Amino acid sequence: MKILVTGGGGFLGKHIIKKLLEQNHEVYNFSRSFYPELEKQGVTCLRGNISHFKEVFKALEGKEAVFHVASKVGMWGKWQDFYNTNVLGTDNIIKACQELGIRKLIYTSTPSVVFGKDDLRNADESTPYPSQYMGRYAHSKSIAEKKVLKANGPKLLTVALRPHLIFGENDPNLIPRLVKAAKKGKLKQIGNGRNLVDVIYVENAAHAHIIALEKLKEGSPICGKAYFLGQESPVNLWSFIGKILNIHGLAPLKKSISFKRAFFIGAMIEKVLDLVNCYSIDPPMTRFVALQLSKSHYFSHKKAFMELGYKPIISTKNALERLNQWH
Repeated sequence: MKILVTGGGGFLGKHIIKKLLEQNHEVYNFSRSFYPELEKQGVTCLRGNISHFKEVFKALEGKEAVFHVASKVGMWGKWQDFYNTNVLGTDNIIKACQELGIRKLIYTSTPSVVFGKDDLRNADESTPYPSQYMGRYAHSKSIAEKKVLKANGPKLLTVALRPHLIFGENDPNLIPRLVKAAKKGKLKQIGNGRNLVDVIYVENAAHAHIIALEKLKEGSPICGKAYFLGQESPVNLWSFIGKILNIHGLAPLKKSISFKRAFFIGAMIEKVLDLVNCYSIDPPMTRFVALQLSKSHYFSHKKAFMELGYKPIISTKNALERLNQWH
């Protein structure tokens, strides 16, 4: 099958591509950047801007399925930048699929689309979108997810997957941020440290995407639906972070800050940055970060198990052992 992956040069995208190649699919990557390591594996790399419809249309010509993995990720930034990539880009993917007669669209979403201000404990897919978002990334992804699910129909079959806190070897985002902050002495526990969260090993997340490709057929119960993805059970966030720091030879955290104080600091930083139109920096705290690091957010995976047929192929214990060996 001729399959295009948007953002195939990213952390999750590379693992999805690897699994597609193992199944002998003809794989194409569509990104702004060129990835010679993918070309060496036999992937045809197409360069373009996902917010430009003509470029998206040209990239999708002749393809039979699309994994839409690309997105602008960040705890801070200009709304228009998030909108252009995450919303307009998704609009372009959907429109091109419909005009070209592409039958399958697997969209990489995030559990953050249902995260507002409160704890989410064993939440399932019936959990509504919140009335207010504390982060522009989550807000833009929720708009895009709704569009993907609404587009499902006889001519285009769609599904949205919500992997949570992806970690693993060569992770360029989550783990490096934690390690960098800890080395500078700037990483503090937020809240009481008892919050539970879902995490997912990158190979498990990629595995779920491959299952979705196979299951996405007319009449399948997964069509037009979203699914939470995680490991076999949630972890205590700060204990998990402690294990990550230990793997990198760093001491356990001793400093902490209350949620209310962290949230207030984040709100003030956002207000100031908005006032001076500064969106290029990575602020030390935002409201969304304060919430993510202090609240529980873990989900029921019953529907993913029953309908999608997903279950982790690598346990959390084995994933951490792999990470330790790699480091």
